[in-house]
Amino acid sequence: MDWQSEWVRVESVKGARRISNFCRAFTLVFGSLGFLLAGSSSYLGRDSIPFLPPQQIVFIPQGIVMCFYGIAGLFLGFYLWCAILWDVGSGYNQFDKREGIVRIFRWGFPGENRRIRIQFLTRDIRAIRLEIREGISPRRVLHVRMRGQPDIPLTRIGEDLALGEVEEKAAESARSLCVSIEGL
Repeated sequence: MDWQSEWVRVESVKGARRISNFCRAFTLVFGSLGFLLAGSSSYLGRDSIPFLPPQQIVFIPQGIVMCFYGIAGLFLGFYLWCAILWDVGSGYNQFDKREGIVRIFRWGFPGENRRIRIQFLTRDIRAIRLEIREGISPRRVLHVRMRGQPDIPLTRIGEDLALGEVEEKAAESARSLCVSIEGL
């Protein structure tokens, strides 16, 4: 949900609640349950999986390894489900022309630093930097280049935006902040 008035522009940033993360979490949990079930059935000698007799898997070393992979997968799946539940990485970018302030807000993991807030003046912005890397895993990220500070990302690192969308966001941001665009 993006919002814009004469003086204020707010861009929302999507977090971990994406369809791809839901698919990964389901696949990871069910796959790791399968590994854990296969490893434990080889230890117990019972037929827990109908199409895989327990005699085909020897507990040492295959069953132990399968149990280990199953437990590790469950932990990773739990981590991913927690990130989805807490919507880690979501937030907004607010550009206020009247006050001359840019506010960046993101949600993190629960704890002392759950709310990540960055606020800086627009006069400290040197440029909007567009990082584009094509190939097997394309990377298209929009950054705010500051004077004397590291670059601050405006878009999510793993966000799958088309090249035209990233260029359009960069142009809108640069136009509203009255700065140049680097990296085109």
